[in-house]
Amino acid sequence: MIVSTLARRLPFYYGWIVVAVVFVTMAVGVNARTAFSLLFPPMLTEFGWERGVTAGAFSFGFMISAFLSPVLGRLMDRHGPRVVNLLGVGTLGAGMLLATLATQPWHVYATLGVLVGAGSVCLGYSGQGLFLPHWFVRRRGLAMSIAFAGVGVGSILMLPALQALIERTDWRTACWTLGMAVLFVLAPINLLLRHRPEQLGLRPDGDAHPQAAAPGTPAPRSNVVDHAWAATDWTLARALRTTRFWWMAIAYFGGLFVWYAIQVHQTKYLVETGFDTTDAAWALGAVSLAGVPGQILLGHLSDRFGREIVWAIGCLGFLVTYVALLLLGAHPSPALLYLMVIAQGALGYGMTSVFGAIPAEIFEGRHYGSIFGTLMLAAIGGGAVGPWVTGIVYDRTGSYTTAWWIAITVCVVSAFAMWRAAPGKVRMVAGRAARAQGPADARG
Repeated sequence: MIVSTLARRLPFYYGWIVVAVVFVTMAVGVNARTAFSLLFPPMLTEFGWERGVTAGAFSFGFMISAFLSPVLGRLMDRHGPRVVNLLGVGTLGAGMLLATLATQPWHVYATLGVLVGAGSVCLGYSGQGLFLPHWFVRRRGLAMSIAFAGVGVGSILMLPALQALIERTDWRTACWTLGMAVLFVLAPINLLLRHRPEQLGLRPDGDAHPQAAAPGTPAPRSNVVDHAWAATDWTLARALRTTRFWWMAIAYFGGLFVWYAIQVHQTKYLVETGFDTTDAAWALGAVSLAGVPGQILLGHLSDRFGREIVWAIGCLGFLVTYVALLLLGAHPSPALLYLMVIAQGALGYGMTSVFGAIPAEIFEGRHYGSIFGTLMLAAIGGGAVGPWVTGIVYDRTGSYTTAWWIAITVCVVSAFAMWRAAPGKVRMVAGRAARAQGPADARG
């Protein structure tokens, strides 16, 4: 009742409140998981475990979250984001707090792996992508890019401070601090969320109801390209029988593979190439900072030119990142570090602006949550496999070189797969629809 009253009295569309809540949720929730990259070196120092074993906790958490994604989609369809996000807050917070008691590998796997992984899937790109696309259509890319840019802002604010806290105290104190932040910052604001604008008597983008439109106002034109596809009542079973779903799955697997392979191993790699820990922590945060304007710009461009174009740009950004890492191994220099930061953040992170928009436009309908949740099984699986494979390759070869070449190959495959999925052949983005309709309107 309070939220409904607030939505009616606001001088702007309530969907932007939803964007703001998601922004803060991801700023804290996603970076609590990303912080594993900073916790990784001091845990290696304290316990003396192999890198593959230690990094495996992060990957194991990703695998857990991957298998939970289909369940998460059904839970979102039935109960909405308040239940899902509050469940994530409690689980992630508990994982960070209990990690302070870890003394054995299985302790880390159970806390920073299982609990943090299960909680982060609710609060991260997967969970927020299940409902945020419902609030916008014409400005879907822009709205989602602004919301997901919270990850970048959170990174530049949280991660250097967290590294300083680790150096002054220890990694356990850092875990405790993160856990308390998750519980006491995120729980209250997520009570403001709703699944769809219709629950508050609103329409996507804040559009007026048809009966409230001024007389003579033309009805908005359809952005549908494939009418037979759009008219289909897409269930999970039907979606799984399409090649388009599996091309998306390949693209998402590859995208998160290259994303998290570098995110987990970046700090340690930079230190080993000759940078100090402060510079390495700065680079991790600066990547996300560069991602803020990059995501917003690319989200806007995706609304004008298409989702697959922006996905390809994101893959190109990660490809350049890995090339820079290869060069850094032989010629460490600030210039190459800056190139890596800009390519990874400003271009690579642009993937997030279309992460939820692509499946929403292909499989829009009553069962979108279940379909998207199942698609995340492949996406999060890529995020799990990337760091694990990279760690294993290092342990076997004593170098990251082969792992970086594997990642470069995956970048190319991911971009190709998204072009094959071709979301623009199902529904046009607003910019393309406007250009296509312009001549017809002019003739009319």
